[in-house]
Amino acid sequence: MAVYTKLSLGELEQFFSKYHLGKLLNYKEIKEGIENTNYFIQTEKGKFILTLYEKRVDEKDLPFFISLMKNLFNKNFPAPEPIINKNGNYISEILGKKAAVVSFLNGTSKKTLNPNDCFEVGVNTAKLHSITKDLAGKRENRLSVNSWRKIYNKVKDDCSKIDRDLPKIIEKNLDEIEEKWPKDIPSGIIHADLFPDNIFFKNSKLSGIIDYYFSCNDFYAFEIAICLNALCFEGIKENLSFNVTKAKKFIDGYSNIRKLTEEEKKSLKILCQGAAIRFLLTRVFDYLNLIEGAIVKIKDPVEYLKRLEFHNSVKNYQDYFF
Repeated sequence: MAVYTKLSLGELEQFFSKYHLGKLLNYKEIKEGIENTNYFIQTEKGKFILTLYEKRVDEKDLPFFISLMKNLFNKNFPAPEPIINKNGNYISEILGKKAAVVSFLNGTSKKTLNPNDCFEVGVNTAKLHSITKDLAGKRENRLSVNSWRKIYNKVKDDCSKIDRDLPKIIEKNLDEIEEKWPKDIPSGIIHADLFPDNIFFKNSKLSGIIDYYFSCNDFYAFEIAICLNALCFEGIKENLSFNVTKAKKFIDGYSNIRKLTEEEKKSLKILCQGAAIRFLLTRVFDYLNLIEGAIVKIKDPVEYLKRLEFHNSVKNYQDYFF
């Protein structure tokens, strides 16, 4: 979440006149994240989130994202509910940009998750995979293995400004990842961005999972690799360490709902390297291409160099959670 498009009170009042949500009472910019413009909204009917779609979001993907959230919400998964407008549509428009309103989820995100939190995330990740396995909609993961070298080529000439050895490290890892990437393990719809700021807790229980705008079809185990990268490292960026207890609790929670195949386990090391490269590259790109005037917190790419270092040292999947 971020703010690229500034909206006035009058513009917001006019926009919300298209919904059956009553009078606009309050609004606030949400500065976290990097992809879209987001506002917290309070009306006579309750609390909501307004999202204006920016940057990497393709308009053609919006029906997939909205349908996914609606299906998850209808199955009692802790996802936001998309709100329909007076014309019967989930997608509206403001200042020439596509936009949507979803329900506000109670709870707060944690900067650092404890092992029990990781267990809860594991359970809900597997539930998401289970709920969506029969959905008809499909969306290619445009930030999967086939895209990473293209992103690297866009930043190759400048990324040494971040770290002198970065080009050499990225090229070495890309060569290995592309050669060893799995081809035939279980796949379906994944969230693809399960970072702590997208996971809410209330009274020590998981209360919400937000931000489905990277959701796509990919390997279920790639989702697990993203989560191990996002949730299970701790410490300062120069000295990150991998918390095996958190990883094991995540896998225990996931396995309560869906068991990993042996092939998925064997693929985990290369998938974890891939997840680290994916977020390293997009963070490098955003760091080098900051939009002037945007209210946004750019995330540090260097954190993912330490993650890559750890994954490169792993011998097999047992090093992650046994």
